[in-house]
Amino acid sequence: MADGSLTFLLGGARSGKSAEAERLVAALPAPWTYIATAQAFDAEMEGRIAQHRARRGEGWQTLEAPLDLVRALSESPGGQPLLVDCLTLWLTNHTLAEHDLEAECARLETILAAPKGPWFVVSNEVGLGIVPENALARRFRDTAGKLNQRVAALADHVILMVAGLPMKVK
Repeated sequence: MADGSLTFLLGGARSGKSAEAERLVAALPAPWTYIATAQAFDAEMEGRIAQHRARRGEGWQTLEAPLDLVRALSESPGGQPLLVDCLTLWLTNHTLAEHDLEAECARLETILAAPKGPWFVVSNEVGLGIVPENALARRFRDTAGKLNQRVAALADHVILMVAGLPMKVK
């Protein structure tokens, strides 16, 4: 994975996408930057965040960017491996804050079009299940699907994680 490359990893919940992304980043020379988009609103999420931190171990610089991911990416050091985990939580945060999702996605797309190093971005594939019964969930699913398509089009490499197995898509 060369400087200025974008690798996009997506898959379902607990498909192994974060662990695979961490493995790919850690295979490159440190220092590594981890941009976290999660927010711990309950004990379950606190536990998930703690598991991710423990799995990463030493050598990672963690930045929290639940909303301003574009700023975090633009201020990141050039030439260094960087992992964004994950777009789905970032989109959730903007949805709940009732921000202009199209504008936020367009801003993100612009920065991802010109990675300053080997960048790895994780997202959930949310379109493989049933159609949600409520309008908010349908809007979220549709927006996430469109965002995933936009990022995949920009990416040099796309990996779909299925049951812990990476499948090269692009």
